[in-house]
Amino acid sequence: MSESIRVPLAMRGRFDEIVALTDQFSRQWLTQDYSDLCQRMAAALCRKRPSPVNTGKANAWACGIVYALGRVNFLFDKTQTPHMRADELCQHFALSANTGSAKSKAIMSALDIGVMDPQWTLPSRLADNPMAWMIQVNGLCVDARTMPRSIQEEAFRRGIIPYLP
Repeated sequence: MSESIRVPLAMRGRFDEIVALTDQFSRQWLTQDYSDLCQRMAAALCRKRPSPVNTGKANAWACGIVYALGRVNFLFDKTQTPHMRADELCQHFALSANTGSAKSKAIMSALDIGVMDPQWTLPSRLADNPMAWMIQVNGLCVDARTMPRSIQEEAFRRGIIPYLP
């Protein structure tokens, strides 16, 4: 199991319960990339101390995870593929839109996630996410893809950019 999917033994059952729901939803409505990110996010929540997923229903956490990732990746924008309305997403988990949104906000707060957060961007969209490429050079924010190769290599070595363009 990779580092991003490592889950404390005491949380393994809860993790499996949540991920079964997000995997099923992703298979039916989204993509494998979404499924993978849902697993990573569920694991990150299970590793928090205390873990917020210890309380509440698994379907609420599963919905909140998909909803949070949907916010980061513009799932609710009909110009994107895949896309769906937020209320439709919540209906699939038998929740109201208010509950799904609230759970999503709690997750984003707990994991300090913002819109277009590179850590939670779908791999297929990472190249188009400007936040993944912003670095600071001499106090100025620049797009790493416009910088000399030596600076790109150093930024990649430090884990600041996702890959060498």
